[in-house]
Amino acid sequence: MRSTGTESGNHLLPPLVAVSVFLAFALTYFLSALIRAVTATLSPVLSAELSLQASDLGLLAGGYFFGFALTQLPLGSWLDRFGPRQVILAFLGVAVAGCAAFAMATSFSGLLAARVLTGMGVSACLMAPLTGYRRWLQPATQLRANSWMLMTGSMGMVASTLPVQWLMPMLGWRGLFWSLAALVLLSMLVLAALVPRWRKEPSSVVAAPEASGYGAIWRHPYFRQMAPIGFINYGGMVAVQTLWAGPWMVQVAGYTPQRAAVGLFGINLCMLLSFWLWGMVNPHLSRRGIPAERLIAWGLPLSFVVLAAIVVLGPRAGWPLWAAFCVGSTFVSLSQPAVALALPAAAAGRALSAYNLVIFAGVFLVQWAIGGLVDAFALLGWDIVARFRGAIAVFGLCCVSAYGVFLFGYRRQRAAPGG
Repeated sequence: MRSTGTESGNHLLPPLVAVSVFLAFALTYFLSALIRAVTATLSPVLSAELSLQASDLGLLAGGYFFGFALTQLPLGSWLDRFGPRQVILAFLGVAVAGCAAFAMATSFSGLLAARVLTGMGVSACLMAPLTGYRRWLQPATQLRANSWMLMTGSMGMVASTLPVQWLMPMLGWRGLFWSLAALVLLSMLVLAALVPRWRKEPSSVVAAPEASGYGAIWRHPYFRQMAPIGFINYGGMVAVQTLWAGPWMVQVAGYTPQRAAVGLFGINLCMLLSFWLWGMVNPHLSRRGIPAERLIAWGLPLSFVVLAAIVVLGPRAGWPLWAAFCVGSTFVSLSQPAVALALPAAAAGRALSAYNLVIFAGVFLVQWAIGGLVDAFALLGWDIVARFRGAIAVFGLCCVSAYGVFLFGYRRQRAAPGG
């Protein structure tokens, strides 16, 4: 991966301003991750209240990512044109409406529509800051900021587990979503106060082919190399973390809902620590010239070994193994800033949003497909444990296949002149 990078040097933020901007965006991404992951903790309550099947639960969680994916292409264009501040404030207004709609919903269709709306509303919460960082921060600092943004997302996922369980008796799930709507409104005020306005690039830069549409991005060989692992491996990691680890613990490993919440807390805490560590080491790795592709090629297979162990152990596979799978999968998170650095800064919004579309389309498909497989295997007369093990085994095979496509492209890139 080669950075195209120093054309935005005149936009670099002073250190104290950069920290305040990071914290403002981090608050918003924390809330978006909490909203995204809370369905895993609430799944027993929602299933009991609305008689949801596994496929319904997968569709409900996937609805968020469907809404998320719907906005990614226009979002990228708007970010490059109007900048992170203006775009994220407009989108968060939709997120507030989505949280309120979820709180008022009285049917599964109402919940699903609200989740789609919420997904659309928070879809700028990571892309907006990463677009800004591409121009406002040095490349090595961008890698750190990306990992630490993901760390704040893990904080949100941690908050969606035990803290949500503690609040449920006081607020109920409807009161919880009203509270989230209020917190998103507060985050909008913080962003409006701290995030700088966007300075447009000179017309000669904006007119570059890479910034005029998505065609050059879709065709870019580096983007294509990273797309398979973004779709299956990255998307699958998020699908497990935000949904399927919880039902596995309850229905396969025999956890109570309360113990499953503790397990989810442990998984998300491990993810938080992993992204913090990536943020610490990424600048050093960048200065030593160790590319993201090499780290992914060597590290991602660890997640396959853990996934195979989960399938083999079945009911004996509790939250520590799921935590190990998610941590092993964090190598693939390096692909996101790598894609941004491989393309010009003027196209950062489009490049990031296009890749994010790949990721969250994968999340939606994997979440829904695992639930569909669990239900479909019932037609073969399998019990619930065998159905879950079969679904995760199919997912694992897809992960290995996507990695194989990535590895082929990486080796071909290294063999090319100047690779």
